[in-house]
Amino acid sequence: MHLIDIYIQEVTRRLPVKSRDDIALELRSTIEDMLPENYSEKEVKEVLKNLGNPASLASEYSERPMYLIGPRYFDPYMTLLKIVIPIVAIIAFFVIIVENIITYSGEEDIVNGIINVIILILGHGIWGIISATIQTFFWITLVFAILERTDTSKEKSPLTPGWTEWTPDDLKSTPLISKEKKISTGDIFGSLFWIAVFIAVYFNASHLLGVYEKVQGKIQLIIPTFDQEVLHSYWLIVIVALIIEIAFVFYKLIVRQWTSKLAIMNTVRNIVSTIVFIVVISTDQLINKEFYMYLEDLFDLPFELKNSAIIIVIVLWLFLSILDIVQGFRKGNTK
Repeated sequence: MHLIDIYIQEVTRRLPVKSRDDIALELRSTIEDMLPENYSEKEVKEVLKNLGNPASLASEYSERPMYLIGPRYFDPYMTLLKIVIPIVAIIAFFVIIVENIITYSGEEDIVNGIINVIILILGHGIWGIISATIQTFFWITLVFAILERTDTSKEKSPLTPGWTEWTPDDLKSTPLISKEKKISTGDIFGSLFWIAVFIAVYFNASHLLGVYEKVQGKIQLIIPTFDQEVLHSYWLIVIVALIIEIAFVFYKLIVRQWTSKLAIMNTVRNIVSTIVFIVVISTDQLINKEFYMYLEDLFDLPFELKNSAIIIVIVLWLFLSILDIVQGFRKGNTK
């Protein structure tokens, strides 16, 4: 039954989402009809072998034509596109976000400034993603088109993503990924987006975070929350933590499922980011005194409460980090 489930997964994952469930039911019924009662693994392999490579069977169900790249190379070609294009698109969008927000001077009206930054990010970001996607698609397609037309072998059956001929034993090395363990593309894009936002805000905090008031008809930043020089003094450990965060996200993009190894990496990156956060937030000069005084007047609170507020923030950060670590191990150990 395990090999049958994986075989059905390998066929249906190549098909449009809307038709997967129906075809999965149909294919399972076909396989069960071909098997005797109390069948053995050997009999299952024989039936799956008769059905053929999952890519070939999927192409019979699929309505999509394969004109430019033939069936022998289509599967590894699509696999490479699905891996490389999101990475290139994410990097292009990531660079544009950081570049536009870091270069924001904060000298103009905050509302107009943010609107201009968003327009620049959307405009340049969309164009950057489209440009990077087209170039990546072109070069990968060109390489595969040349490869297929220079292939002198007589074998025409589709290759697996590992560039080998398919056998039922390949199913044993293919994991059956449950919904609980699966890492979605949205999760990866979201993680990189927030990393980009953090970088932009951290290295430009004195222009973005603080108390805003309307001055001469314009909403302007009058009291920055943080001392930018103090934030810059910790740039090295912050960059180290960010490199670990980005490496973790790209590893998720490669493995696409939670495992024990990924849960351990998640623990390491949480420990590193927590240490860096505590070091930075515990610095006395990090938050401007004028900002504290403003809060004192606004909420009628004593200045001495600032230490308690910092402790509460640290405890909250620790709680969320521990929760994330536990969730990582829970997903990694899910069957």
